[in-house]
Amino acid sequence: MSYHHTRKAPLRAVAACAVVTAFAAGCTRGSEVGTASAVADSKAGCPAVLATAKTAVKAAEDANAPWDGPTTGPKAATGKTIVYVAQSMTNPGVAGAAGGVKEAAKAIGWTVRIIDGQGTPAGIQAALSQAVAVKPDGIVLSGFDPKSTAQQVAQANAAGIPLIGWHAVDAPGPSTDPKLFSNVTTKVQDVAKISADWIIGQSNGRAGVVVFTDASIPFAKGKSDLIEKELATCSDVKVLTTSNIPIADASNRTPQEVSALLSRFGAKWTSSVAINDLYFADAAPALRAAGKQGNQAPFNIGAGDGDPSAFQRVNSKQFQSATVPEPLSEQGWQMIDEFNRAFAGKPASGYVAPVHIATAANSGGKSSWDPSGYREAYRKLWGK
Repeated sequence: MSYHHTRKAPLRAVAACAVVTAFAAGCTRGSEVGTASAVADSKAGCPAVLATAKTAVKAAEDANAPWDGPTTGPKAATGKTIVYVAQSMTNPGVAGAAGGVKEAAKAIGWTVRIIDGQGTPAGIQAALSQAVAVKPDGIVLSGFDPKSTAQQVAQANAAGIPLIGWHAVDAPGPSTDPKLFSNVTTKVQDVAKISADWIIGQSNGRAGVVVFTDASIPFAKGKSDLIEKELATCSDVKVLTTSNIPIADASNRTPQEVSALLSRFGAKWTSSVAINDLYFADAAPALRAAGKQGNQAPFNIGAGDGDPSAFQRVNSKQFQSATVPEPLSEQGWQMIDEFNRAFAGKPASGYVAPVHIATAANSGGKSSWDPSGYREAYRKLWGK
């Protein structure tokens, strides 16, 4: 799962994800096996890990991978109404997923209403109260922690209204506490791992890395911890520092922090990874002021989001080399499919979209990640 946020949006704290086990390091430190091996290892940059990382990255960069979602499911229910409760429609992720829901609802023949929580706890609670009051067939909780609306969630559960989250809890699939029929998101473990693998591969196993995170948000801190654990599988990839900048303060603090990092590390700083693309929007002016070129080190990857501004930086090769974007429209279609399963008394599909890496070489100049095949697949499932 990637963490979508706007600076106006309230910070939401969700449980930090369990740390996945890093795969085998594939190299031995030279001090353990002698000087000759140490020299070879230094030149190779941890060859086994590097090879594995490059293979994973190549698969994630495939912009034409075939649809791997559900192939069976109930035919379309008729006459359903869905309310989409948005954390904030100024949040690009929330708005992008909403667009997918609207498109899919039109395809299946349902009605969708969007209620904007406008990025405040009170606004979100009011929006969900309004959603429950109109007694729809289903409600989407998009981009906010359901525990912040516990009263309204309980009312929806009591009324028998299926709830589907988008980035509402930390893991994909059904949730018992809070009670959600399903939560649609990528896996944070996968996003963290592929981001680290991209750095390992891009640097040929030798990098000095700055990690940007927001330690005040358990989910974000959990993601950056996972990234660092994966980076540590290659002994020649060093985390120079972890820069803790709250997302709400990113626009103010990041430029000054980047200038300080450049003074501190100089040419040792070759790569960066951030828990959200927005850090690189704020880093770019400081890097430019220091005489850095947009397509040179430090090479930056955003571990989640993939909003249009991130694609613009990636496509123009301006201080961001890659992003791990959410397939927002596809996830909107999946939400409609999950509701269709709920209405039919069937279990959730269990589908989780695979991670993707977007670069200037594979984005086709687009401003979002919109994989092929899912629209046709879902229409076929629904008999539409």
